[in-house]
Amino acid sequence: MSYYDIDAILTDAEKIPCTFQIDVPDLGYLDNQPGHTLKSGSRVALPIWLAEMLAIANTGAVDMDDPSQSSKSFITFDLPPALGNDVVQALKADPRSVPLRDQSAHFYALATHMMELSEEPELSAVLRKTFVSRAAEIALHARKVGGGGSSYHGREGGGGAGGKSKGKATKEDNASNLGVGGAGEDFLRGLDEWERKLFRSAHDGTKASKEWMENVKKR
Repeated sequence: MSYYDIDAILTDAEKIPCTFQIDVPDLGYLDNQPGHTLKSGSRVALPIWLAEMLAIANTGAVDMDDPSQSSKSFITFDLPPALGNDVVQALKADPRSVPLRDQSAHFYALATHMMELSEEPELSAVLRKTFVSRAAEIALHARKVGGGGSSYHGREGGGGAGGKSKGKATKEDNASNLGVGGAGEDFLRGLDEWERKLFRSAHDGTKASKEWMENVKKR
């Protein structure tokens, strides 16, 4: 990641549930026990950047009685609640119905980072399907907003050049069962940062294409 990438920095600051595998002196405050040793088996939430380093590093200790326990990692970690089973099952049922931003503002970046740290084939498949399904929905809403027709602007009287396109919904406009208000607006509010960037790009592209077509017609 770029050192100056704010989204990457915020993603690395997301906390995930971790379990310590060793006793650590003077870290009891992480488990609400200041001044005490953090015991092996204690579960605490740590930012990804720290959890990653502790999970990859090892103690370097050698257990002569049980070699399998030698040089074990400081911690193990689990998937964060944003990628928990309830969320995954909801995404399987209908990806468009889940407000990803409520789970994490950097949902896809968080998921990508977690999959780099652990093998989660099922999660990978679900997220791939989720992104494709929601991307199509995002592009549809971006076209409505940026290109007139049954757009948000159209409800306010914008609706394209001379207002001629106002109220005329195309087949693509009707492809979504979310509509342009109500559930549709809830869907847009639930976009994570990757999806918001996608929406802005699609919106700007649609707007630029519309302006180009209008300029061509004037010639």
